[in-house]
Order: sequence, then structure tokens, then C-alpha cells
Amino acid sequence: MAGPGALTASDHQSPDAVGEQLAGWGTVLRLETRGRLTGRAVAVAVGYVEEPDGSLLVAAGEPDADWARNLEADSHCRVTIGDRSWPARAEALDGAAAGRAVTGLILRYGTPAERLGHGPAFRLRPDTTEAR
Repeated sequence: MAGPGALTASDHQSPDAVGEQLAGWGTVLRLETRGRLTGRAVAVAVGYVEEPDGSLLVAAGEPDADWARNLEADSHCRVTIGDRSWPARAEALDGAAAGRAVTGLILRYGTPAERLGHGPAFRLRPDTTEAR
């Protein structure tokens, strides 16, 4: 049984088709958050870097990116890469940790990621405390 704020299949708003396809290939991840204003589940395709401990680093290009602001309001989220999907929790990164996330994203994705660093960065870890 899902807890308060859990994302359910009937809540989902699909991101664009290209983002869905890239997430299906594992090029990016599909990040589902709870809208901080609407309370509805929303999804977006986001670039990521996998850490040796299995956590994922993500960063927003703008301080007001909706998905990042949603994570700031509620750290619970859902991550999908390829055919794998799991509940996760976001931890805000700052200073050197945020810089490392941005550097990793630029190295992985190249020039389009260079605008990163203006918005928040997060570490996404599997959330084993709540079934979604």
C-alpha cells in the first residue's frame, strides 16, 4: 500500500516522447515528482551520472526548474531508467558536491550540459522506506 504523497499510475503526466525514448534507452532518466502547487504527479527526462554507490546525480540548469523545486518541496520521487523503476529520495547537494555533479554531467553529455550549475543539484538514492 502506498503511503501519503505516493505516486500512482493514474496520477502520471507523460513527458515528451523524445524524453520517454531516451529514458527507455537509459540515456537519461525519467524523474517523477509530486507538483508542489498542484499535488499531481509530473514526469520529466533528466540527465544523470551514476555514482559507484549506485546513487544518481542530477542538476537543474535554472534555479526555478519545476522538477527541482518539486524535489525541494518533497524529496520523494520515482526514477525510471530503461525497464527499471524504483522509488527514490533526493538529497540536495551544495558546494563541492554540486560542482562534482555538474562536472560529471558535462563530461557525460557534453556542451548542452554546460548551462548546468545555475540551478540546484541532487543525489537520488533508492527509497526503501516507502512502497510506491
